[in-house]
Amino acid sequence: MNYRLLIINMGSTSTKVGVYLDDSPVWTHTITHPREDIARYLHFMDQYEYRLGAIKTLLAEKGERLEDFHAIVSRGGTIRPVRGGTYAITSQMLKDSQCGLYGDHPCNIGGQIAYDLASKYQIPALTVDPPVCNEMRPEATYSGLPEIQRIASFQALNHRATARRYCQDHHIAYTDVNLIVAHMGGGITIAAHEKGKITDVNNGLAGDGPFALERSGDLPVGELIKLCYSGNYTLDEMLRRVNGRGGMVAYLGTVDGKEVQRRIDSGDDLARSVTEAMAYQVVKEIGGIAASMCGEVDAILLTAGLAYWEYFVGLIKSRVSFLAPVLAYPGENELESLALGALRVLRKEEELQNYDAQTA
Repeated sequence: MNYRLLIINMGSTSTKVGVYLDDSPVWTHTITHPREDIARYLHFMDQYEYRLGAIKTLLAEKGERLEDFHAIVSRGGTIRPVRGGTYAITSQMLKDSQCGLYGDHPCNIGGQIAYDLASKYQIPALTVDPPVCNEMRPEATYSGLPEIQRIASFQALNHRATARRYCQDHHIAYTDVNLIVAHMGGGITIAAHEKGKITDVNNGLAGDGPFALERSGDLPVGELIKLCYSGNYTLDEMLRRVNGRGGMVAYLGTVDGKEVQRRIDSGDDLARSVTEAMAYQVVKEIGGIAASMCGEVDAILLTAGLAYWEYFVGLIKSRVSFLAPVLAYPGENELESLALGALRVLRKEEELQNYDAQTA
């Protein structure tokens, strides 16, 4: 039997949509959402109708009918920590993703859209390798305050896909190597992959780690507390300030690496300084992860959109190449990873994971 799959992957300013027939793409398309449109919405879930309308318009233009799909697959949302695998999207999963306890991200919209459309046509709604992972070593979960526990909220899908691709290229098993993977996009997350498990990673959604294109990353805690109580921002505004309106966009007003490179080439000292600072923070995070692995690192893998930026990659390589070989895997390959994860379950090659049972 051939399986026709609708794949949805939502980022901060884009919605990637693909149709796969088994493991082969029929077509893929990226819908780019103007930043001024996105800026109108304080909460990501407020974009539901806007994003759903864009998907339906694209499917109509491509001549696709929703009743022809065997499953709808979305990149996972910010849910309770679970192990890797392919999951059925459930109402409890959606409640957890939207409650705010585990972070906020546009992928939560994708999960809701997949669930709603799949329910209408009585087909599975699935997600693969959700972003909140429960494989962290115990000591990595301590924050310094008993009221706050560190969680692994990161781009797990692309992390594992990149690690598996490296292993495939080198004819080795994922469970036999120690890797550091740096996903560098709208957020930056750097993880220790030790013998097939992700044992430590920064919370790149609205927490620690390097600042990124649109996230603040680590901030001086005392000054952050003062800013929160300054009277200038509400709670929701502060949350958006650090997730969506922080990082490079706060300094330079853009998240376009090509535009930043043009500014650097034209002599813009601020653009150069901010870029070097972002790379410097990535380097520090890689160094810390390497130390947590006792220096036993087989390779350092740089992936996602910023891995296309040669200048930025060069800044990182120049400081961490002494630790292990550094390889760039630009892009995300997320649509393919979502399709393959769903296909393994549909073909009965892999067991479908039960989110509600794991988190009960």
